[in-house]
Amino acid sequence: MKYIRDVGSYFLMLKKVFGGFTKGSVLRELIFKEIDDLVIGSLGIVAFISFFVGGVIALQTAINLDNPLIPKSIIGFATRQSIILEFAPTFISIIIAGKVGSFITSSIGSMRVTEQIDAIEVMGINSLNYLVFPKIVAMMFYPLVIALAMFIGIIGGFVAGVYGGFTSATDYAIGIQDSFEPFHLVYAFLKTFVFAFIIATVPSWQGYYMKGGALEVGKASTNSFVWTSVLIILSNYVVTQLLLS
Repeated sequence: MKYIRDVGSYFLMLKKVFGGFTKGSVLRELIFKEIDDLVIGSLGIVAFISFFVGGVIALQTAINLDNPLIPKSIIGFATRQSIILEFAPTFISIIIAGKVGSFITSSIGSMRVTEQIDAIEVMGINSLNYLVFPKIVAMMFYPLVIALAMFIGIIGGFVAGVYGGFTSATDYAIGIQDSFEPFHLVYAFLKTFVFAFIIATVPSWQGYYMKGGALEVGKASTNSFVWTSVLIILSNYVVTQLLLS
């Protein structure tokens, strides 16, 4: 019953987020601030992780190529497929769920603890629209982060494969282009939008409805990461089943 009430409060929150809009000029400033905090602020860690994970994928593929009849171009092919289909959209989203999700939950939770949300409501402002809607809009730019992760991951695979002596630049380039399906990019970005919505709303929900003091803010951040990660994995399965099966 507890989980049913939790899910019910989540959908109730979403209904209130899209009702009673805050003044446009105020929302615009909030959206730009959230883009800076949530999207641009994540570029550094995403670039760092993408480069080295792309390199690891290329190395693992190369090390497991025991058959000399298998062309070296398979290294580029496997790196591209792994990064575009799963690593960039899903793995990076789980990392962002920890970084961005914890930030959202703690910031809204702190406002709840210090009664700032009550003050916003007293002024006649829809606090959910004021706090959550700009985060949703900002996270709609999140696919740009995933596009960067894809590009840097493939570059990382190139550096590890070519400069590690496992393949040539020509073979790697051939592998990247081999049997390329444009729909795979469509699939990756469609599920990225789903993940972005989850990352923006679930931590907001955990922070907004938390009760207690400073200690509970930390617990809410932990719950936020667990809920967000589980929903990302479940939605990943559903979207994959719908689009690729």
